[in-house]
Amino acid sequence: MTIAEVAKKYGLTADTLRYYERIGLLPNVRRTSGGIRDYSEEDCRWVEYIKCMRAAGISVEALIEYVRMFHEGAKTIQERKKLLLEQREQIVARINEMNDVLAKLDWKLDGYEERMLKFEEEHFGK
Repeated sequence: MTIAEVAKKYGLTADTLRYYERIGLLPNVRRTSGGIRDYSEEDCRWVEYIKCMRAAGISVEALIEYVRMFHEGAKTIQERKKLLLEQREQIVARINEMNDVLAKLDWKLDGYEERMLKFEEEHFGK
């Protein structure tokens, strides 16, 4: 696939894909004889993985470290697992924070119309 096709398929920009390649998240994207990037299915799986992890809030630095270790092979399995577990803990913490915010928002919305109507009547008359 061309960079434009990959960008469209995954909702990214071509600049983002080039950036991911430049920093090592997408190493070795093949090029045609004319120098055009030719994304393989494996490259696309990496794009999908990176997009998913970024959407979850995982830093580019953590992903670079993961990809680096991945390419070092089986000897890094435990290190990669540790990195992923750390990222998982951070995601769980963010989910808990968001659940707290959601509960406060739900409380605020519960009976909102009645409270606002009462407030308006008390302060602005009927």
